[in-house]
Amino acid sequence: MIRTAAVVAALLLLPTHLLAQLSADAEAQVAEAKTAAPPSITENATFMDWEHNVLRDGSNGWTCMPSPPDFKDTPMCLDGPWLQWAQAWQTKGELDIDRVGIGYMMVGDAGASNTDPFATAPTPENEWVVSGPHLMVITPDTDDLERLPTDPENGGPWVMWQGTPYAHIMIPIGDQPTRP
Repeated sequence: MIRTAAVVAALLLLPTHLLAQLSADAEAQVAEAKTAAPPSITENATFMDWEHNVLRDGSNGWTCMPSPPDFKDTPMCLDGPWLQWAQAWQTKGELDIDRVGIGYMMVGDAGASNTDPFATAPTPENEWVVSGPHLMVITPDTDDLERLPTDPENGGPWVMWQGTPYAHIMIPIGDQPTRP
């Protein structure tokens, strides 16, 4: 009888424990995502994970996300067009935006290919680059991007993923990592 009571008690406590763990995980994801942009953006932003679960509702039109799966140290805060971009990139889907979009990555990133939107590790061909704090800009008219540099070491903005539907302008806003 004591054994049965202990099992029943454990089962009753399990959902509470799991909910607390899920809540702590959501809080950790929100805390990480908050580092991506200034407080003026994050204060009233919506926070969402990469499975599109809303972690905290917001009201200012910005969505902040922790690092994507398979990446680390890459939280971001995105406006509407950038959120469309992120969803298209995540699913390797088509992108159709109708206005300029802004994204913040004030932590920088742990590295990405400058040429392949889906590369997860450096190769001799994919121009791997680690970026410090930066803004990202997308535009519906990608023809304009053809006139901008693609070299991340040019000392200013550059186009990442040129010639793909996911091309965007990277604008350094802080110290950039030293390149070997």
